[in-house]
Amino acid sequence: MNEAISRLLSPRSVAVIGASADPKKTTGRPVAYLQKHGFAGRIMPVNPKVERIGELQCYPDIASLPEVPDVAVVLLGAERAHMAVKELSQRGCAAAIVLASGYTETGEEGARRQQQLVEAAGAMRILGPNTIGLVNLTDNIVLSPSGALEMDEFQAGGIGVVSQSGGILGSLLSRAAARGIGLSKLISTSNEVDLELADFIDHLAEDPATQVIALYVETVRNPARFRAACLKAARMGKPVVAFKIGRSEAGAKAAVSHTGAMAGADSMYDALFRQVGVIRAQSFSDLLDIPAALAAGRKLRGARVAILTSTGGAGTLVSDDLGVAGFDTPAPDADTADALRALQTGSEAVLDRNPIDVTLAGLRPDLLRGAINALLASPSYDALVIIVGSSSLAMPELLAGAIQECLPNSDKPVMAYVSPHAPEVGALLTRRGVPAFTAAESCTAALAGMLRVQRFVAPAQDDSALPLVEAGDLPSGSLDEAQAKQLFSRFGVPCAAERVVASPAKAEAAARELGGRVVLKILSSQITHKSDVGGVAVGLTADTIGERIGRMASEVKSRTGTDVQRFLVQEMVAGGTELILGMHRDALGTAILLGMGGVTAELFKDTTMRLLVQDAQGLKPLSRAEALSMAQDLKTWPLLDGFRGRPKADVEALVDAIVAFSGMAAQLGERLVEAEINPVFVLPQGQGARAADGVVVLA
Repeated sequence: MNEAISRLLSPRSVAVIGASADPKKTTGRPVAYLQKHGFAGRIMPVNPKVERIGELQCYPDIASLPEVPDVAVVLLGAERAHMAVKELSQRGCAAAIVLASGYTETGEEGARRQQQLVEAAGAMRILGPNTIGLVNLTDNIVLSPSGALEMDEFQAGGIGVVSQSGGILGSLLSRAAARGIGLSKLISTSNEVDLELADFIDHLAEDPATQVIALYVETVRNPARFRAACLKAARMGKPVVAFKIGRSEAGAKAAVSHTGAMAGADSMYDALFRQVGVIRAQSFSDLLDIPAALAAGRKLRGARVAILTSTGGAGTLVSDDLGVAGFDTPAPDADTADALRALQTGSEAVLDRNPIDVTLAGLRPDLLRGAINALLASPSYDALVIIVGSSSLAMPELLAGAIQECLPNSDKPVMAYVSPHAPEVGALLTRRGVPAFTAAESCTAALAGMLRVQRFVAPAQDDSALPLVEAGDLPSGSLDEAQAKQLFSRFGVPCAAERVVASPAKAEAAARELGGRVVLKILSSQITHKSDVGGVAVGLTADTIGERIGRMASEVKSRTGTDVQRFLVQEMVAGGTELILGMHRDALGTAILLGMGGVTAELFKDTTMRLLVQDAQGLKPLSRAEALSMAQDLKTWPLLDGFRGRPKADVEALVDAIVAFSGMAAQLGERLVEAEINPVFVLPQGQGARAADGVVVLA
């Protein structure tokens, strides 16, 4: 573990710079909350105008402190904070928490102040600025003025929280306490002038008190470090759940390719999270719901869920939502149904379907225990959702006790859906090891998150490298289609046979040479979407292409004002599946996109992405396993895999093309501004794949 971060989270002594004697003020809260929540170390307030704060001696300045603090909480404004930071650094303080705002979030002057803060810190670590601080519930250490700390008690547990928003930290702290969800550490990183998300993910991955890591993400400033930290957490069995804001922004820049329009910033985060095993919370409530389920420490090995209910309507809500998400809720097998039937002789029970409606379960703990044990023992189910209806509220302790007693008998997930408004019952169940939710959708989100954790396999180290390709002679700017495909071919992507022509006679000769039916296209680096302006004609022959070339030139000129001089005659590829293969780059890195291709690419948006890994040697191309997994991600994968008797596609050739294309993107790096093949035809097995159109923009 990093020693400075360890001291930051678990200090033995804390200096509070600018502390107030008034606990109602923001500057008075850190000292008050340290005392209120039982900090066992030394507290050293610094304020030249005050001699004592309660029973604590107050020091006039940092130089007067009787010892070097492990951590200092700096409560001064942005115009003075850097001076305190410099003094603390000179004294050897391990880390400072800077709460002041007024830095990069405010503009150029704030950015100057932030740089000043960095220079003042020297070797000392900085949390913030513009942070609300941190809370270590494991060791009763609160280094924050958050009003959420007015609460008297918090549930310590196994969920570590890292938030780039200070307000959200307080929100999660109070919400978790109200629901009986146990947290270990909560850290607000905010401006991240020094310590950032990756530092704390890395640290919490080694923290014995943390089993799950929850992130509130505004941006990932260092994708390579984030990737490494998340993969470390995955290897150590610590799932990471992230709620990323900004999904509604129009992340796609104005781009000449379909890829640019489909691969917005949010899609890049999806790709990054997927590759490193981060579970993406789709709603803010998921950011507690999913970690709460994971922190129970149980294993979901499949998608078959038993629903035990004493109220039919609520059970149907859960069943319906699970079904929409792809979970299966099968009826009990014969042996399980017999075991359930033996528990209850009345006719009220419904045991031949799922939800399993055991009417008296909420009133009879013995019946509830028997039903739970039977369902957990059943080979037909991988998880159990228990519906807590109104009939259960009369004896919540008996209910919770009955469920809790069954937990040691299986490691399958057990969770509760509390149908009536009864937050105290939900909190009781959660504290007893049964994650409880107030929405059917939350049960689904929790189970889906658990399933993703179970199915994630960290990528194996792939040290294979593609041969370097000579690329010193490449031009700059937008390439025309012929030039683009020549570049693809150079890097090993197979392309359709074609000829560049400038007259009807040459077009006729090219058509005869290629044989059969051909495709005629305009050739222009200025017009990318050729079919939109009448610049593509298919199914032509040597007898019809000469007349068609003249009409095409006239039509394109009337629509665009461009006088087209050159054309492309291309073999007509038929009998394949059309896909799109593209490259997209933004602040997170360089990604390869694969999806359903052709003119409907943007309409259906059936796509998947993978970011290329950056190491000390540069970008690395995708491995064959990654390329294959991209194809299998698509909704249209069945079309490649022999759907309804369709011939299986040449997936090996597609994988070759994806790897070669990614190798081009990796080698050219920043020189490659945009690149796209649309469509790439994947032909039947053994017949290969062909790039039939392409876009390339080079810097």
